[in-house]
Amino acid sequence: MSTKKDKFSKKDKIYMKLALNLASARHGLTGVNPSVGCVIVKNNQIISIGQTGYDGRPHAEYNAIKNSNESLKGSKMYVTLEPCNHYGKTPPCTNLIIKNEIKEVIYSIEDIDKKVKGKTFKILKTKNIIIKKDLLKNEINNFYSSYFFNRKYKLPYVTGKIAVSKNNLIYSEKTKKITNIHSDKFSHFLRYKNDCLMISYKTLNKDNPKLNCRIEGLTKFSPKRVILDNNLKTNTTSYIFKTSNKNNTIIFYNKANNVKISLFKKKGIQLIKTNLVNDKYFDLKSILKKLYKMGCRNILIEGGNDLTGNLLKKKIYNQFYLFKSQKNLSKIFAYKDFNYFKNLIQNYRSKQKVITKLGKDTIILYKK
Repeated sequence: MSTKKDKFSKKDKIYMKLALNLASARHGLTGVNPSVGCVIVKNNQIISIGQTGYDGRPHAEYNAIKNSNESLKGSKMYVTLEPCNHYGKTPPCTNLIIKNEIKEVIYSIEDIDKKVKGKTFKILKTKNIIIKKDLLKNEINNFYSSYFFNRKYKLPYVTGKIAVSKNNLIYSEKTKKITNIHSDKFSHFLRYKNDCLMISYKTLNKDNPKLNCRIEGLTKFSPKRVILDNNLKTNTTSYIFKTSNKNNTIIFYNKANNVKISLFKKKGIQLIKTNLVNDKYFDLKSILKKLYKMGCRNILIEGGNDLTGNLLKKKIYNQFYLFKSQKNLSKIFAYKDFNYFKNLIQNYRSKQKVITKLGKDTIILYKK
């Protein structure tokens, strides 16, 4: 008698793992749609694979079907997320599955989208297609945690990061670079995997950062720059200002004179006037909601002292990276000792804590 434990074979798990790897490769690069991986097998051989297209379309199932050079009749499809079953900007993937006479579909988890959730099973079953689910369920549920958060709360998934020296400083005028080359590359990888990157104008004016991904071959996936700037004090000689256009830069501001507003708009910068809380601080939750409506799904915040502390206090981060260097910094013109953040991080109360070594640097990931 078959049990739940032996419902899937070792080969089933291998194929679904491949589908998950395909989805992982596009994570953060598929716009408002989740990244999905798909593998099609016939006569115990892989005959096609597919991933969600950049910016969310075409869907993985469509790409896998299109990529096949042979008939799919009698084949088996492995897909990380429940295939769509409704008309949107593209026809439903269930139609393609039925049309191509795919015999069996195994998807890991149901979609959280109410237009899709649970309906695919019924549609395909009426066409005598074998349906199975829950393969690698826990692993794939974890992969889609950011997508589920997006859909449930209508907010971007927020990743924070900060680097601290061996002597617990986050900045020194004498030595601006804290982490090693391996940590730097990982920081650029995080930029590649997020569609927006937020800093304050203070960090911009102090560091004159580029905020782009500088991994060879991935520069075109640099995130949109989001700047918090109450009074439009962003330095107009900065790299960010000089390279701004209507597609890559958003500034949230509260008050500025018409000359400045005109100057920033001429650069193509998207200016969004935003109220302050108690005439002091931006309402960060409100800003995140606005960014979600604008299509931002994964945001990396490379905050300085004030922004990082504020976000930790409000427990806005979904995950937070602490980069710990073995380099000591000069205490001359140094920012507040990192001990200031210790209680905030402890109060963060993450469910998961992952420690990784990159050369001599240590990276601690706190994840809800």
